[in-house]
Amino acid sequence: MKHIVVAIITGFIFFLMVHIYNLDGVYHGGEAGKIVEDIQSFENKKNSFAEDTSDKDALKALKDKAGNIGKFKVSKVYRSKCASCHGVNGDGIVGPKLYGQSESYVYSKLMDYRSGRLESAVMKGILLSIDDIGLKELSNEIGQFKSAK
Repeated sequence: MKHIVVAIITGFIFFLMVHIYNLDGVYHGGEAGKIVEDIQSFENKKNSFAEDTSDKDALKALKDKAGNIGKFKVSKVYRSKCASCHGVNGDGIVGPKLYGQSESYVYSKLMDYRSGRLESAVMKGILLSIDDIGLKELSNEIGQFKSAK
């Protein structure tokens, strides 16, 4: 009796395997098969991507903008100490915009940050390593941003 039950179950399992095999290609590569087909179709279409000029134009515009920012001449001191927060051209990233400020205004603000009258741990830490002459040169450079902008 148990041999008959095992034979029926085995026959049912084989029936299900054949049925699933005939239903769909899931077990004939499934997702991996679709990926291979996508790769093959990509290889066939790769030349059509080269003709798409809209992406090229957008990329060229970004490169031009980045190139213009790189052409903005600033000192090594400004680039290393200020540009990360205030931007290479003084536009302001994290810190406030600097262009359009007078040299005396910038110098007084820098002195206030260095002395602690204005509180900013970042600014104080940066300015402690710059002497008065360096601060004067830096404020002079930042004061020139209005004409370069």
